[in-house]
Amino acid sequence: MFNLSKDDVNEKGALHTATEIYHQPEVWRELIISLKDTQPAFSNFMEGINKKHKRIDFILTGAGTSAYVAETVAPVLNKWSDKNMVFNAIPTTDIVSNPSEFLSPETATVMVSFARSGNSPESKAAVSLGQQLVKDFYQVVITCNQDGQLAKNVEYDEKGFTVLMPEKANDKSLAMTSSFTSMLLAAYELFIPEQGKDLETGRLIEAGDKLLKQVDDVVNTILRNHFERVIYLGSGILGKLAQEASLKMLELTGGRVIALHESTLGFRHGPKSVLNKNSIVIVFVSQDEYTRKYDLDMIRQLQEEKACSMVVALSIQADKEIEELADLAFSLEENEGEEASDFLSALTYILFAQTLAMKKSIQLGITPDNPSPTGAINRVVQGVTIYKYEDE
Repeated sequence: MFNLSKDDVNEKGALHTATEIYHQPEVWRELIISLKDTQPAFSNFMEGINKKHKRIDFILTGAGTSAYVAETVAPVLNKWSDKNMVFNAIPTTDIVSNPSEFLSPETATVMVSFARSGNSPESKAAVSLGQQLVKDFYQVVITCNQDGQLAKNVEYDEKGFTVLMPEKANDKSLAMTSSFTSMLLAAYELFIPEQGKDLETGRLIEAGDKLLKQVDDVVNTILRNHFERVIYLGSGILGKLAQEASLKMLELTGGRVIALHESTLGFRHGPKSVLNKNSIVIVFVSQDEYTRKYDLDMIRQLQEEKACSMVVALSIQADKEIEELADLAFSLEENEGEEASDFLSALTYILFAQTLAMKKSIQLGITPDNPSPTGAINRVVQGVTIYKYEDE
């Protein structure tokens, strides 16, 4: 994996992280097969809710990486949802601290919880608050752990439905990798109607396999620049994906690399001041012809200003203009072909970001499987006190 032997990754404390990044296309394949069996029962569950209520609010939620699953997929789901269904991405950390702002007592609500373990205190508390405050409250739990508390809570609940990810998606390492992409793909497959799906799963798996076979040389080229800051940029859902990309770098390097994210257009409005000669910018280029113009304008401006040490551009299809503009352009398809969706791009681009973060961690002498040996951060968050909420 990544030109490292099993002994190498063991010695560097990266065995779980490297394996969990590398096996994602295999996990996706297994997930797609399992969802075919799950879909009929899930459709019946959702149809039952639709028959009872004229309007339904969907709260897509989680904490940290799980919240970024919600942020990334929500715009895609809203694009194809019925008029009576609205998908809002709201982190559990916001719901728990300010429940009255996000939970409407008289509106039928489906809380879609994304969770690797299903045991985070905020995730459990958000559900409890929903049950306490909302008259017609339903749950969909998309999780990697069948033994987690979220899954256990809906086991015999007619108002709840659990969708379990493949066992390999339950990452053992501290940082979430295959769990992120699996839950993201599951939400797409479950909630998007067949006529709205523009993601060919065969093409996705092929793209993931191809990226993982090619990414190491590109990552090593970037690592020759000993950067201390990395900024991820993207437009639309790729701007949301940039949150997760930056978090992976921050987590896996134990905070030694400052990682930020912003939308391509939003970057000019202040955040660009972070750039210096020890920073690199990575742009997730959109596949939409209109949107990509803004991505290319940003790359062009960054090169003209020479405010950072390297500009890297990721795209699905090879593009001569990108290759001329960026210091390093990485594309999966050499020739122009069938147009790809930004959702396919998101699932493949994040593999690149995960790999870069892991190898930067190794370069810094940090163990990626446990980049926080002091316990500053944990696989399941610690130190959270949940207070009783008294509704008026």
